[in-house]
Amino acid sequence: MAFVVATDVGGTCTDTVIVEDGRSVFIGKALSTPPDFAGGVIASIRSAAAVMQTDLDDIFRQTSLFIHGSTVVDNTLLERKGARTGLITTAGFEDTLLVTRGAYGRWSGLSEEGLKHPVATDRPAPLVPFGLIRGVTERVDYKGAIIQQLDDSEVEQAVGYLIDEHQVESVAIALLWSFANPVHEQRIRSIIRARNPDVHVSVSSEVAPVPGEYERTSTTVINAYAGQVVSNYINNLQKLLGEFNYRGPVLVMQGYGGLLPAEQAAGRAVNMVECGPVAGVIGSKFLGDLMGDGNIIAADMGGTTFKVGVIQDGEIEYAREPLIDRFHYSVPKIDVASIGAGGGSLITLEQDTGAPLVGPQSAGANPGPVCYGLGGTRPTVTDVLLLLGYIDPEHFLSGAMTLDVDNTARLFREQIADPLGLSVEQAAIGIFRVANAQATDLIHKITVEQGLDPRDFVLHAFGGTCPILAGAFARELGVQRIIVPYTASVNCAFGLASTDVMHDYSVTLTKSVPCPAGEINAIYEPMIGAAKQALEQGGFPENKMSLRWSVGFRYAMQVHEVVTPVRAATPLDEEGLQQLVSDFETLYENRYGKGSAYRDAGIEMTGFRLSAAGRIERPEVAAQALTGSSPDAARTGRRRIFVSGHDSLTEADILDFEKMTPGNIIDGPAVIHTPITTIVIQDSQQGFMDGHRNIIIDASIPLNYVD
Repeated sequence: MAFVVATDVGGTCTDTVIVEDGRSVFIGKALSTPPDFAGGVIASIRSAAAVMQTDLDDIFRQTSLFIHGSTVVDNTLLERKGARTGLITTAGFEDTLLVTRGAYGRWSGLSEEGLKHPVATDRPAPLVPFGLIRGVTERVDYKGAIIQQLDDSEVEQAVGYLIDEHQVESVAIALLWSFANPVHEQRIRSIIRARNPDVHVSVSSEVAPVPGEYERTSTTVINAYAGQVVSNYINNLQKLLGEFNYRGPVLVMQGYGGLLPAEQAAGRAVNMVECGPVAGVIGSKFLGDLMGDGNIIAADMGGTTFKVGVIQDGEIEYAREPLIDRFHYSVPKIDVASIGAGGGSLITLEQDTGAPLVGPQSAGANPGPVCYGLGGTRPTVTDVLLLLGYIDPEHFLSGAMTLDVDNTARLFREQIADPLGLSVEQAAIGIFRVANAQATDLIHKITVEQGLDPRDFVLHAFGGTCPILAGAFARELGVQRIIVPYTASVNCAFGLASTDVMHDYSVTLTKSVPCPAGEINAIYEPMIGAAKQALEQGGFPENKMSLRWSVGFRYAMQVHEVVTPVRAATPLDEEGLQQLVSDFETLYENRYGKGSAYRDAGIEMTGFRLSAAGRIERPEVAAQALTGSSPDAARTGRRRIFVSGHDSLTEADILDFEKMTPGNIIDGPAVIHTPITTIVIQDSQQGFMDGHRNIIIDASIPLNYVD
């Protein structure tokens, strides 16, 4: 036997998927253990081992590959717990990081509530304060020609000021046009390392070799700020695995949708932003390919956040302007929209109006929801779901934890229901509707506001909380079909196990159309050589390699580009290049409206990208035979739950997922308890367990349904 172990560390829970010999899939879950997440990682793997009726030593002895995703970078930035960081830039441009994008920087990334008061907006506090930004004399032009040589003496003074006088632990280097000629940035790095090799250094020409002075600087600063934390985290993870005698490769998830060896990932902290949610979208694409679904809304609600990604025509959408905590950055990243609304989100009342609010603050894993009995005293969404009958207090997580209903009801009454002048039940129903409205609004934002109709998509509901709410908010969106994966509560970890090793390369260069195809091929040749060498060093033979070309296009005089995949055979010929240009114009009109493309304005190619993948064997999950449609053997009783469209709790069937068999049909309202999550089928909806033990919910009911 050979195991692939994939673990995903979230803000509340740590999830594990173990794939045995590429076929059988075992899942485990445990509470995360911040600030030292090692305990949660081991507890989660131990949970999966218990399902397999074995122990940790046996698991690690037979593990051939360990894959990991983590919120460590997100947490470092959001909690401002990164390294003390300095910035060295071209003299005269020290304000770049502070100015951001001018006025746009005042409101970019703000919530709708924050945008209501534009006068009160301001730019986010920079990760590097102005006093730790130093300019040095040098200048490179846009073609890479050196206009003014770097002054080494100024560099020495700047480095001494930052490291010796102000004890910075990490330095970001971002010079003008350095991606066209990185020699000055490389020289500054060598001076820093000669002076103090322990200081972490991030260089913009390597981290983000793209135009955009502010975005490139911001990306490099993020990488520097979180770099030492990530390096320490990965080193500690490898040490932890070594204590269990695991000596195999460790791969780390990246936000662009691929894996990197741990040693390389340690230097690319910015690429780990939101890598866990990205893995969930990858998992949805894997399942969509298996089930023949090309249009998918991938919705993930765990303990802290609600995250949504879109897959259209089998292609995953990439973010146009990636943001983390209002900071722009310029590295490829799968587009995942998120809000602070999850099972652990705190419920509060707005100070001026008394209106109920859900999130964005979270109780996290410690102290967690009130019902956990771990010291939490402020009601959360999970507490509401318990009060509405969705969660079984005696068998939460297969009985691993008994929930405290009485204390939950008491604190909810005192803090929420009584101030609202409502009963506990009515107040809980109101909070449930607020949470659903927030989920609906986010999905509306990334579909309808982008010209997409949710009714054309299937909804994948995963994470520990989303399968409870999905039946209700899918109804509001008009979604006809919901799929709750077998791996629902650990879908991000499953996504890790269905991801490839991937290296990204790019060249920034402007070429006007028409352009000879040979010139384009010449740009890609060195990138292809570097990619193949990297994959060969990773142990991938050529038949396991996949190279994908894409080109950034824009019309002349425009600023933003449209990244267009190369669908023609490569190297390109003249016909393939013409197809690529036509594809750009099609994508442009899809994004900006029919008739917006205008070839006579002139077309430019501004960036050339290569994604090189080393294919890892996917889990080959065989479908089980369908048996009878009756779920009677899985029914464990009935319980009052809140049903969307009603104003009170209603009796519903309760089923044990473990006793269900493929082919079972479940009429709503019903609740299915699995070992790792809870699935709610609303009234007038119908669930079906397929051969892969996914629950498929037919939600095709009239939107104006009322009791």
